[in-house]
Amino acid sequence: MKKEIAEFIGTFTLVLLGCGSAVIAGGDIGFTGISFAFGLALIAMAYGIGSVSGCHINPAVSLGAVAAGRMQMNEAVRYIGAQVAGAIVAAGVLFLIASGKADYALAENGLGQNGWGAGYLGEYTLIAAFVFEVVATFLFMVVILGATGAGAPAQFAGLAIGLALVAIHLVGINVTGVSVNPARSIGPALFVGGTALAQLWLFIVAPIIGAVAAGLLFKTGKLDAA
Repeated sequence: MKKEIAEFIGTFTLVLLGCGSAVIAGGDIGFTGISFAFGLALIAMAYGIGSVSGCHINPAVSLGAVAAGRMQMNEAVRYIGAQVAGAIVAAGVLFLIASGKADYALAENGLGQNGWGAGYLGEYTLIAAFVFEVVATFLFMVVILGATGAGAPAQFAGLAIGLALVAIHLVGINVTGVSVNPARSIGPALFVGGTALAQLWLFIVAPIIGAVAAGLLFKTGKLDAA
């Protein structure tokens, strides 16, 4: 399997199962269940495709890896293309499935898109949303780089990273729906449009800032035991 195909499949799985848990089962499983759906999907893919591509399945993670000196930019660009494509296809598949329910309406029920402000979950401000996404992605990237670094027990990396994503969702769903992943935000927003598309910039910019900041800390050796 090529790395780009692995990244497509991994991101597709994360978006379909993570966002799908919110759209299809959110009323039954609540925020806790949604949080675990995202985390478990990531854990599964970490062990499923990790040996092929490293299981980034997140443009911010790929750019963070570049900042840390663990990846070349030309390869990251190919990864990002595959990740975004996987997320868009997953959102389309989720829409087809969700549309099979008689009372489903895209404008009302959405596709698990991210957002902030009036009418969105906890109605947090733009500043709160931006700060959360930067900080959460920074911490997520620290876990990723640390768990996959020299001297770390490689067999537990996927579990540590997946559980970190669960914890981030438990705290942040009510704030932004939790992105920490531009591809995860792009897919649903393209279908939902409107406010989701207008607010998409934050879920591209903030995660990249957080991930690159973490990568630079590892690059400079300030957080890298190796």
